[in-house]
Amino acid sequence: MTTRFELGDLSIQRIVESEERFMPLQQVLPTLTPEVLEANRSWLEPDALGVDSYMRICVQSYLVRTPHHTVLIDSCVGNDKPRPKFPSWSMRSDDTYMRALAAAGLGVGDIDYVLCTHLHVDHVGWNTRLENGRWVPTFPKARYVFAEREYRYWDEQNAKEPVAPFADSVLPVMEAGQAELVRNDHQLGDHLRLLSTPGHTPDHVSIRLGRNADDAVFAGDLVHSPLQARYPELSPIFDADPLQAAATRRSFFERYCDTRTLCCTAHFPSPSAGHIKRWGEGFRCEMVSSQ
Repeated sequence: MTTRFELGDLSIQRIVESEERFMPLQQVLPTLTPEVLEANRSWLEPDALGVDSYMRICVQSYLVRTPHHTVLIDSCVGNDKPRPKFPSWSMRSDDTYMRALAAAGLGVGDIDYVLCTHLHVDHVGWNTRLENGRWVPTFPKARYVFAEREYRYWDEQNAKEPVAPFADSVLPVMEAGQAELVRNDHQLGDHLRLLSTPGHTPDHVSIRLGRNADDAVFAGDLVHSPLQARYPELSPIFDADPLQAAATRRSFFERYCDTRTLCCTAHFPSPSAGHIKRWGEGFRCEMVSSQ
């Protein structure tokens, strides 16, 4: 599945690996009360919430074309990788992702840069592919850009106890000499800038797109469910620092509320992108299917 957004001389396409039933929403958001869930069920169903109260998520990359570069933001789950904590992600062997990339008119050799908002399992998977029993970079000509503090954190964790996504999807890129470790305010060309959005992981970054203004922003895992826009204090079990993540979410939504910036989320259901509007003491993301 691809969805295309045109922003002057920039374009954005969604490369969707899966859209699926995930986990019970109250398990993902442990401070969510039954009362708040029921009060919001009508607008969450059926896209973001199933009748069984399981959240639905999209796992996707964003493909960005600027006048100078073709950039892939985050790289999903990938194939052939053991992920026992997430059975639907474990040892995938389908061609969904590559078919979506081809539908966008590109092959693996056409990507100039891969930017990772952070180094979790569902954002680094297609960084590498299995070739003759070895993990090699999927995108042979690309430079892979990682926030340095984020990389160092996971490198230290992996030294203490193996972290599979880091070992099979990040280290091989570093060993191949295709990685760049950068500050969390790094700028790539005239159109892409990192924005520090910590909390979900120690040095999670979002990505700003546009020459003189933020025409779009890629939120990464700053937010997982549309319910967190209305209630930014709801932090998922996946956030390393729930309090910091909650403060970062609110600050991010305040920054982009009622602006023309297109907010591209990692996991909201299709079409996954929209404009941030105020909703009482919180916010909502008004989805758009094209722009």
